[in-house]
Amino acid sequence: MTIFERIKLLSNERGLNIKDVAIKLGYGENYFYSLNSGKKPSSDKLEAIADYFDVSTDYILGRTDKKRYYDLTEKDEQDIQKELKKIIDGDDVDSAFAAFDGRILDELDEEDRQLLINSWGNTLKLTKKMAKQKFTPKKYRD
Repeated sequence: MTIFERIKLLSNERGLNIKDVAIKLGYGENYFYSLNSGKKPSSDKLEAIADYFDVSTDYILGRTDKKRYYDLTEKDEQDIQKELKKIIDGDDVDSAFAAFDGRILDELDEEDRQLLINSWGNTLKLTKKMAKQKFTPKKYRD
């Protein structure tokens, strides 16, 4: 994916067209279209674009598909699923869910059971993301 395509995708995610984004950043209407022809943005413009969309410059340049340093990796997702399984099975003695009695899930109907499990999964994901934001050393941030 090219720089232009990434910027266009990010613009669409925000419900904006690419010309409006260029104008908001103080560039000419067709600045991003010039990137489509292979022109490279200057470092200050690249940083401004990345800051505007809250993504890394490496993402804009196509060096990574990870938008932010604190986004969850596939390994993070796997770890969360393992933790969630431990909670559901009642085997987790090290977390805030340690007092949870797994038999409660058996008493719920399937829809409520799934809602509760999804809620726990989302809580674990959010907690992991917040921890990465807070505790990732600056030298490893984008």
